[in-house]
Amino acid sequence: MATNNLLVELLVEELPPKALKKLGESFAGVLLEQLKAQGLATAASKLIPYASPRRLAAHVTAVAAQAPDKAVSQKLMPVSVGLDAAGNATPALLKKLQALGADASAVPKLKRAMDGKAEALFHDSTVQGVTLAEGLQKALAESIAKLPIPKVMTYQLADGWTDVKFVRPAHALVALHGHDVVPVQALGLQAGRTTQGHRFEAKSPRITLPDADSYAAILASEGAVIASFAERRDEIERQLKAAAHAVGGGAHPVQDEALLDEVTALVERPNVLTCEFEREFLDVPQECLILTMKANQKYFPLLNSHGRLTNKFLVVSNIRPQDPGAVIGGNERVVRPRLADAKFFFDQDRKKTLESRVPGLAKVVYHNKLGTQGERIERVRAIAKVIGAQMGSDHLAHEADIAARLAKADLLTDMVGEFPELQGIMGGYYARHDKLGDEIAIAIEDHYRPRFAGDALPRNALGLAVALADKLETLAGLFAIGQLPTGDKDPFALRRHALGIVRMLMEKDLPLELDALVATALGLFPQAQPDTAGQLTDFIYERLAGLLREQGYSAQEVEAVLALRPQRLGDVAKRLAAVRAFAALPQAPALAAANKRIGNILKKAEKADAHVNERLLKEDAEKALYAATQKIAPEARAQFEAGDYTGSLQTLAALRGPVDAFFDGVMVNAEEADLRLNRLGLLATLHQAMNRVADLSRLAQ
Repeated sequence: MATNNLLVELLVEELPPKALKKLGESFAGVLLEQLKAQGLATAASKLIPYASPRRLAAHVTAVAAQAPDKAVSQKLMPVSVGLDAAGNATPALLKKLQALGADASAVPKLKRAMDGKAEALFHDSTVQGVTLAEGLQKALAESIAKLPIPKVMTYQLADGWTDVKFVRPAHALVALHGHDVVPVQALGLQAGRTTQGHRFEAKSPRITLPDADSYAAILASEGAVIASFAERRDEIERQLKAAAHAVGGGAHPVQDEALLDEVTALVERPNVLTCEFEREFLDVPQECLILTMKANQKYFPLLNSHGRLTNKFLVVSNIRPQDPGAVIGGNERVVRPRLADAKFFFDQDRKKTLESRVPGLAKVVYHNKLGTQGERIERVRAIAKVIGAQMGSDHLAHEADIAARLAKADLLTDMVGEFPELQGIMGGYYARHDKLGDEIAIAIEDHYRPRFAGDALPRNALGLAVALADKLETLAGLFAIGQLPTGDKDPFALRRHALGIVRMLMEKDLPLELDALVATALGLFPQAQPDTAGQLTDFIYERLAGLLREQGYSAQEVEAVLALRPQRLGDVAKRLAAVRAFAALPQAPALAAANKRIGNILKKAEKADAHVNERLLKEDAEKALYAATQKIAPEARAQFEAGDYTGSLQTLAALRGPVDAFFDGVMVNAEEADLRLNRLGLLATLHQAMNRVADLSRLAQ
């Protein structure tokens, strides 16, 4: 059947910029999915999505004018119900056929086939394929219904009576199959071939599209619009780099993918211009200036080759005047008050020390069941002192106490009040101004780290101590009052906090034990129940397991290591490497299976003490296993205690032969109680020796 290319466009008022990319992808993707489902498009059909501030569109290749007919075999009813003893159709069968548009003449053509245990009647027919108009109408309705609209608007059509709910008021619908208009409708609009270009720079207010394939080219030439989101984004990136290069000195724009997406969604005809502000503003911390330019004005600040902010910034304009001076001047005038505000906040904040702000935290509610920020700070201090002492010395504990006390003081500053994203960062600047030293300033700045997946960890030991204390206090407090994450809901970002703890303990190989950390934190909350510690440690190990699987370790490897609940998370990577090396040995499968068997025997038996009476060893195989264990286990244990986990497991691989011989020739559950307990003691000794690095039974198939 002949095919042609299809174009569908919805022309609307300015769409929400932060949602535009997803709206465009969803509109085009669902449209193609629905066309395929109805047989109008195939796997060979190519999709080009378009999304600009005022339009959502899709171009689909190889779309049929009508879907091919389909052969359908429909089950009617059991033979015993549809035919009487003489083989004639029953009233029930005739009624069913009538509902399908057939009559008694179809009875001889019905097929019989087994359906479960009974024979049934089937009616074969051919269903005519849908036309493009029918199929596109359904596909368009689905595309609109499934749009991830952040907030729906209700507006009236021109008749003044009909209400429409959509993300923004829609003004035109285009549906072209090759050169032909497809007669569909949506949102009170009839499809045509007319659209609009740029609001100010299009050559004419209305643009007529001759066919589906000319859409992007005509919008670009006649409408001054780059319709493709991806192409427009690439063009903005190209212009940003060119403008930065023209500034010289290794200048480059701040990298921010979210900002780039948002600006792409704000313009249809991007034009990057270079602006500047007074150098005196560079005395303000660059994070403040960068944030205000990005968040409030959607500008791209320029950094020099050393990563320091310059007094120039880039603006992505939506118009291309011959003389851009007015546009540049306007943007420079707009940004100046923003930067002046930042400078004012910075100057005012430095008039008070961080220490002087600490009492004010007692008036800030942290959580209605957990008290104020002041009370929270006292708990963080207590945890930080314990961690500091365990990590290094009394001096580190003392410094951690100071940093923890001041870590939240910047919450009461004007700058953080205006820009909450700068909490911690501003605390670092103000700590330096208060002459508290770089170590404490860095710790205050870093104590929120890691803020997100892939974020950098705190840079010094002091920062690690306070960051760990801060996250542990949050987790312990909220677990103590039962505020656990459920499903996708995690309003306090507890999963992120737990992952941050895991990363710090692992990647920095800190000499801290997880159970002790959890106990220290929970000890500060009288609301904690006896099972809260178990819940919290399980929660942290779950985050660790997920992280390890993301890093490429198999579920078996992760389970084998984490089954032992290792306390020093810095050891986990070495344990995993050891397990992976052990699993590659030829002895590994048999030993893993034997380990699993031993574990099952010990679970079912009366409590076995890991002790062996050599005089009760009767069989040669148990004597040989005991001798091998006495020789190999101490060596493996010494390697384990030295941190050579790989060597320890490889040493244990030599036990395969004696273990196999033991199970082949020895009855563990002997009649005599002393023999049975002795053999169970031998297995318990072996089990203990084999499972120091990981639970090897988890490697058994």
